[in-house]
Amino acid sequence: MSTTLQLPGPRPALDARGRWTVLAVCCLSMFLVGLDTTIVNVGLPEIGRALGVGTRSLEWTVDAYTLVLAGLLITSGALADRFGRRRVFRTGLVVFGAASLLCALAPSVGVLVAARALQGVGASMLSPVALAIVVNAMPDPKERARAIGVWAAVFGLSMATGPVVGGALVDALGWRSLFWINAPVVVAALVLTVLFVPESRAARAQRLDLPGQALLTAVIALSVGVLIEGPHIGWTSPPALGAYALTVVAAAAFVRVECRRPEPLIDPRLFAHRAFSGAVLGAVAVFVALNVTLLLTTLYLQDGRGWTPLAAGTATLPMAIGATVCAPWSGHLVGRVGPRTPLLLAGGFMTAGGLGLVALDRDTGVLLLLLSYALIGIGFGFANAPLTNTAVSGLPAGRAAVAGAITSTARQFGAALGIAIAGGLVAGTAPAGLAHASRPGWALVAACGASLVLVAFASRPGQRPAAA
Repeated sequence: MSTTLQLPGPRPALDARGRWTVLAVCCLSMFLVGLDTTIVNVGLPEIGRALGVGTRSLEWTVDAYTLVLAGLLITSGALADRFGRRRVFRTGLVVFGAASLLCALAPSVGVLVAARALQGVGASMLSPVALAIVVNAMPDPKERARAIGVWAAVFGLSMATGPVVGGALVDALGWRSLFWINAPVVVAALVLTVLFVPESRAARAQRLDLPGQALLTAVIALSVGVLIEGPHIGWTSPPALGAYALTVVAAAAFVRVECRRPEPLIDPRLFAHRAFSGAVLGAVAVFVALNVTLLLTTLYLQDGRGWTPLAAGTATLPMAIGATVCAPWSGHLVGRVGPRTPLLLAGGFMTAGGLGLVALDRDTGVLLLLLSYALIGIGFGFANAPLTNTAVSGLPAGRAAVAGAITSTARQFGAALGIAIAGGLVAGTAPAGLAHASRPGWALVAACGASLVLVAFASRPGQRPAAA
């Protein structure tokens, strides 16, 4: 029996109010995905005490979400193109909401980690699918560019404000409120989707690449997993050596399989373009730096200095403000002068913020902490728009959607790596030693900033945003 993909009939064009309503609904889901990437960080000490677990298990409660999200982003986008974007988007909201309730009710860390992974499945159906819905709803290139600028600003705001919101919730209602808060947002998004978001599909849906999906998931899980477990099993122990070997084998198999498929999940040949490969590595570096910053700050301020979750979350407010203010400014600069200038600004500010904390001790002044967090936030705000533009503009116009999906995957992979690296640095460290143990992490943040300077010189100075 053969089947054909039936495309929907022509729909009336949305008016301006309808188009921006679709953007608002999709941004609501994007805010939810970004918030859950970082909101849990500030509650980790409280979760650890409540469930009686240490740093390793706490790392998995964060990375179970980001690992699954990174691994499934591209496949979820392909499913939406084939079966309907609104349908997959609504499914993602239901899965994300149900998983959030499981997290809130989790009786043990094992259940919490499993529920966080399920959250990642739902989130993978929201981020790329919502962006495709927005692009489809806005055919005018100028209006679409403004919409994507709003989209990027909402994403940056959600990531940066997670610790602030999380700190307030944990202090007032306990760590389970970090997940209860998702329920009303999911319900609102579901209702608004039914009322305002039209269905759409790709004219020609990409074939699913199940072997590539399985191998990509294996590579991401093995590389991050060994970083989390390494301090506990020993970096040169037989299990660790076996994990290294399996990672290399899985990566080699992934490249081999993808090079031979007519429609690969990720085409390795794309990385022959210098600007594209530099942008992908830059996206990894930015999210490594952000997540190293968030986890080290949470543990240092709460466990090392005895601050409350609310105080620790509030300390990251300069980071949130810097990211929120500079994200739209960065998009404006990219449109005017290309990605090089904002990338240089991003690298400079992030490097300065990391260097400000490389000599961190238990009594480091609060003003220095706040200034360093602000500099890192400014760097993060300037980074996202030029990295996305560099990735997209570095390829033929027909590969723009693929470039965006790969860059999103790179961001989430970087987030998972950052949590694993930061947790490994401070694993088993007494509260009094957290400041000293975290110093290499701040050097890494500075190095990530410096890498953005190199990415800036891989981009062309006048490289404008690619046409969609």
